Amino acid sequence: MSSGIPRYAAGIDLGSTTIKVVIYDGTRYIAHMTFASWNPAGTASSLLATAAAEFGLASPPTLVATTGYGRRTVKDATLTPTEITCHARGAAYLVPGCRFVIDIGGQDAKGIRLSEDGSVEDFVMNDKCAAGTGRFLSTMGQALGVHVDHLAQHALGQEPHRINAMCTVFAESEVISLINQGIERGPIIAGLHASIARRTASMVASLRPEPPIVFTGGVSQNGDIVQRLSAELGCPVIVPHDAVYAGAIGAALLAWEHQG
Repeated sequence: MSSGIPRYAAGIDLGSTTIKVVIYDGTRYIAHMTFASWNPAGTASSLLATAAAEFGLASPPTLVATTGYGRRTVKDATLTPTEITCHARGAAYLVPGCRFVIDIGGQDAKGIRLSEDGSVEDFVMNDKCAAGTGRFLSTMGQALGVHVDHLAQHALGQEPHRINAMCTVFAESEVISLINQGIERGPIIAGLHASIARRTASMVASLRPEPPIVFTGGVSQNGDIVQRLSAELGCPVIVPHDAVYAGAIGAALLAWEHQG
């Protein structure tokens, strides 16, 4: 790295439902997010230009790492690290000393065990079924007439009604059936959240998660799920500021380190 010449690196997380961009200068970062589109590379490019302008740059960084479902759609990316690597790196940056990461995004869920130095020791991932993900919650919210961002406020403090199905299609049918039986929305939503917490805890159990446990991804913004997941794991899960940007932050850090 040339002395006295400012350098910038960008990380782009091209997820199934949102695209996140982070620009990092070795000291600070800024982050931007938008919904995914039919043209992920074009959307990412536009978002990167917006972030660069906010950072005061005349043009976007050329040092770019991409991750997520669409990471290979950006043709001029410098490197394309995996989601596991980026989420681990980003979580360890946001919460120094982090030993375990749970990430639940739009269409998948991950559990990542970290070593003392923050490197990945092992991981488990569910990317074959949308159950318990952001897409699942969005579908259930539509069935209940509640925006996904408002689910937590309906469920907090409610006794969960048992939900048997976790397949998105079957769960939606079960939710509609419960509504028709006169069951209130709060207990139904609490039941969905409790099911997600149980499913997630079961998924990561083989990795023997130990604190500090960091929760990232869009679903981490649901405070009721945070509480129920903490109870299932028997210890608090930490949701850092900018938890939704963990993958993009990790990608930006890896890009920064790549320049040598």
